[in-house]
Parts: sequence; C-alpha cells; structure tokens
Amino acid sequence: MIAPLHKRWAMTAMLVAVAVLSTGCASGPNVNPKDPLEPMNRSVSKFNDTLDDNVLKPVATGYRDYTPELVQKGITNFFRNLSDVFSTANNGLQFKGRETAESLMRVVVNTTLGIYGLFDVATEIGLQRHPEDFGQTLGYWGVPDGPYVVLPVFGPSTARDTSVLPLEFSTDFVAKHDVVAERNAAVVARIVEKRASLLQTSDLLTGAAIDKYSFTRDSYLQFRRNQVYDGNPPDEDQLEDPSADPASPSAK
Repeated sequence: MIAPLHKRWAMTAMLVAVAVLSTGCASGPNVNPKDPLEPMNRSVSKFNDTLDDNVLKPVATGYRDYTPELVQKGITNFFRNLSDVFSTANNGLQFKGRETAESLMRVVVNTTLGIYGLFDVATEIGLQRHPEDFGQTLGYWGVPDGPYVVLPVFGPSTARDTSVLPLEFSTDFVAKHDVVAERNAAVVARIVEKRASLLQTSDLLTGAAIDKYSFTRDSYLQFRRNQVYDGNPPDEDQLEDPSADPASPSAK
C-alpha cells in the first residue's frame, strides 16, 4: 500500500503547486505576500499538529527513549547515505565540482566500508556532507520559491518545493523497493527517525509563548533561502538584480 499512497501524495502535491501558481490566491489588506494561502495553511497545520500529537510524536519519543543509541545512529546514517546519492546528483546539476565529487565519494565509501551506510566512515576520513535537493537546484537556477504551502502530513513547503515532490517520489529508493514488507518497514523507520530528530525543536516551540504557525513559516522560509544560497543569501531587496540570482557567479 505504501507505493500507491506515495503516488497519491505526489499527485496531490502537484495539483496543489499548480493551483497555487495558476490562481490569484487569497487577497486582502492584511495578507502576507509570502503566505497568501494562510487560512488554508493554518487549517492543514492544525490537522498536522493533531496527527503529530496523537501518533508521530509519541512513537518518535518511544523510539528515542527505548531504542539503543547505536541502532538509532545506524538508521540515521543509512538514510543519510541514501540522501547523499541525490545530493551528488543535485550538486552536479548546480555545477559544484568539489561538492559533487565529495558527495559521490561519501556514497562509495559509506556503502562499501560503512556496510550500506550503517556506519559513517566518510565523515571520519574528512569527507563532509553537502546536502542538496531538487527544490534547491531549482532555486539555484533562479526559480522563485513562490507562496508558502503547508502540505498534509509533509508539513511546511513552498510552491517550488512542492512541484518537485513527484520527481522525488519517483526516484525514491525506499518507496521503489520491491519487497513490500521491507519497503513498508523502511518507510515507517524513516518517518520515525526524522520525527525523532526534531523532538527537541518541537518541545521548544510548544513551550514558547509565540504563534507557532507564524514562527514555523518564517523559520522554514529563511532556512530554505539559506540552503539555496549556501548560507550566504543576499538582502531581499537585491533579488530583482540579476546578480542576485543564486546561479550567478557574482551572487556566490
């Protein structure tokens, strides 16, 4: 059931992106230009919070508290090794020679010496990670992030990042694995591992006297912008200048 579910989510994500990009979106005197779909996004965010409070967070907490640390580390390393494959491709699409080479070497070293990525041998010998995804690649070549979007289950996104979800799903090694039981177990393990890695952050948000939705939105948009510009984003008022294009050498 996992693969068909992923296909349905991919289609939903694509339709959301098309709708956001092709319609006028919400309008009004107080609308945030980065978040014209705020009423809808807040509703989806409430649904996600309910799911998280009742299912994802309790499971992730149990995983963190009762799974041996060595096992947790191995699971994290395994999925990071898979993501390094796509980082290699995306660094290449961005013409980042050194980052592409290091990402490729990480995959080779960790897949072989690290036993399919369970051990992060590459970091130990000085090969650093350079995480990149297809959304970052589009941003690097000047595709704007578009309106902020909150997706069911997946959470914060943008129109640009949502538009690449079908591609990411279609190339997902885990979702395409042929053995159903192993595929389902891997999908669940990846979700739980990811949620467990965010437990401390979510606890801080819950205890803070802030608008969780606005804080999450602003933090996510800033985080993605930093990723696209490799941690050195220009001032927002410079974005109309061609030299501010992340693909432009002068912007790096």
